[in-house]
Amino acid sequence: MFRVILECSGVPIDQGEIAARDIAREFAEHRPHQQNIKCSFTEGKLRLVAENDYDAKGLALMDEFSDCLSAFIRGGFDGDMWVKSVSVI
Repeated sequence: MFRVILECSGVPIDQGEIAARDIAREFAEHRPHQQNIKCSFTEGKLRLVAENDYDAKGLALMDEFSDCLSAFIRGGFDGDMWVKSVSVI
């Protein structure tokens, strides 16, 4: 099993908390292959934590996170997203 942590900067402050809640709900309801989802907004960054048994580099989760950012951040934004860590659990 892998625990993947992703971060995204540049999220509009007025949308961060709502986006974190919506993204966590999206993963919990529609992406059951990702487990133990946590999404938070602190210090101007969205952080997504998920566990799965196939994503050793975090790239699949990054793709899904990107889709959610496009869907849940109104008007788009000029941010950056990266894999903060991947650990074997």
